[in-house]
Amino acid sequence: MMGPFEWGVVLVVAVLIFGRRLPEIARKAGKSLSSFKKGVKEGQNEISDVINSEDDENNDTDQTEDDDS
Repeated sequence: MMGPFEWGVVLVVAVLIFGRRLPEIARKAGKSLSSFKKGVKEGQNEISDVINSEDDENNDTDQTEDDDS
């Protein structure tokens, strides 16, 4: 884990390399991260929907087999 001195060095190097573009880069990184999180959430929801629909189909099949007995 990095201590405060190491973070300071990283910050100074970032400012020297990127200068005025640093806020723009940080903004783009934040947008990319939020877009990634949104995509992961949508993927989880889609998987849950598929699992739930399969469970519903299995329950419907079980109920019709019980009715036939």
